[in-house]
Amino acid sequence: MTVAASVDTKAIEVSNPPLTLDQDLAKAPERFFNRELSWLAFNERVLGESKNPRHPLLERLRFLSISANNLDEFYMVRVAGLKAQVREDVRTLSQDGLNPAEQLERVNAEAAELMGHQQTRWRELAAELTEEGIRVVSTDQVTMTEKQSLEETFLSRVFPVLTPLAIDPAHPFPFIPNLAFSLVLKLRRATDHRLLYALVPIPAQVARFWEVPAAGRRKKERRYISLEGLVALFLDKLFPGCEVEGTGVFRLIRDSDVEIEEEAEDLVREFEARLKQRRLGSVVRVEIESAMPEELRAFMVDSGIDTIFPFGFV
Repeated sequence: MTVAASVDTKAIEVSNPPLTLDQDLAKAPERFFNRELSWLAFNERVLGESKNPRHPLLERLRFLSISANNLDEFYMVRVAGLKAQVREDVRTLSQDGLNPAEQLERVNAEAAELMGHQQTRWRELAAELTEEGIRVVSTDQVTMTEKQSLEETFLSRVFPVLTPLAIDPAHPFPFIPNLAFSLVLKLRRATDHRLLYALVPIPAQVARFWEVPAAGRRKKERRYISLEGLVALFLDKLFPGCEVEGTGVFRLIRDSDVEIEEEAEDLVREFEARLKQRRLGSVVRVEIESAMPEELRAFMVDSGIDTIFPFGFV
């Protein structure tokens, strides 16, 4: 019995030679997922949770918000790193065989598609919210009675923290904080019809949405307006004697990646210095609303914004 078992084992070993690793196949780029594209696919799955009917409506809205915040962080760190590599002409290939420029091109295409899905999902959720009696309105949907009811709120709680800024040769384009919304305006002064341009940074310390008082409304519906929409309603308070000829909202994302020197003598000071530099990081992405007039976009470029925003508009 022992001899037979030994013979059988040898026969098996002869017929099944030991497996060897194919080095060329192991290193083949097609075997690997790109790290950045894989992350975008993950965030698409996060967005997918906003479509899950088993979640309550506001929870689905929360998943949409998480997806948007994730994408901001992605651009602040991961895409900022890719753009730094492109800027330094780094040609090292990723494991999936793409150089930094190729990765950046594919990332921007995938991110644009993701943002399109986010916008579509927001419109769908907004319609569901309206059915439940919660509506987010634009400035042209605010009635005169509602505007009068909002005026006291604006003057007492928003107006004091606004700082309108002129943009002209004597006042170059100002510093805009990371993730901050800003209103850019084209104005015409009534006294001499002079054309003026201005910027109104939207303060981040103030509530993002404001409830519109139910003045004269019979329908049981809660209406909300965004902070930038609230500011746009009362531009005459900020620029008296001027006619508004064009407005637009934009937001920028800065490089917020932090590299710490582990061998620094004082790590606390090192962190403090790096965190201060973080708010001054180079601009990675500029987002502008589609309704901004082309003339205002051109003005922003002519004002030198192309040097402040070296990667252009998105």
